Amino acid sequence: MARHWVALGAQHLHLVDLDGARQGEPCNLDAVRAIVGAVPVPCELGGGIRSEAIIRQLLDLGLGRLVIGTLALSQPDWFRRMCRQFPGRLALGIDARDGWVASEGWLATSRVTAADLARQFAGEPLAAVIYTDIAADGMLAGPNFEALVRMQEAVARPVIASGGVTTRADVARLAAIPVAGCIIGRALYEGTLTLPDALAAAGPDVSPPLPPGEGRGEGI
Repeated sequence: MARHWVALGAQHLHLVDLDGARQGEPCNLDAVRAIVGAVPVPCELGGGIRSEAIIRQLLDLGLGRLVIGTLALSQPDWFRRMCRQFPGRLALGIDARDGWVASEGWLATSRVTAADLARQFAGEPLAAVIYTDIAADGMLAGPNFEALVRMQEAVARPVIASGGVTTRADVARLAAIPVAGCIIGRALYEGTLTLPDALAAAGPDVSPPLPPGEGRGEGI
């Protein structure tokens, strides 16, 4: 599938280790390694990234950047240190349910708002803020545009929309906010949106480039 999407024009791939998100450590390293070695575009990974050793291990695989959410919420000082140690290589993943940040693979919901969490790291060298509205994710009913506007206003970092992107019109509306980019998953597999149409709707230079990785996962 990674080769398929790149053949259709994908310039970045967003990978999620769902098992890792729930178990607290990466569980699909063989698959990640195979993907990074198979495509000539930058890849980012989220799910279960909860130690400096794992960060180093994953970056050494050739990943362009990593998405961290749970420990940013529970151990903000640690996350600040990691941001400074790996500038431009870490993205803050914010998964929200009714505006409140969820963690542990969506198993727990905090009493911290998404915007407040983002503001905590406003001064750090983050690669981006990736915002997922849990209610919209996978529902093919459109993103939470209002929440994304609030997030864009809350931080001076690139904001990536995730969850609910279903149609070409959704992509165009996100580009008009403007967010820096959007992550599309189920809509591509279900066929409600084609990748060429999504790229056309996004317009030129919408998504900021990922930093190049090592070896065959290098960027474009």
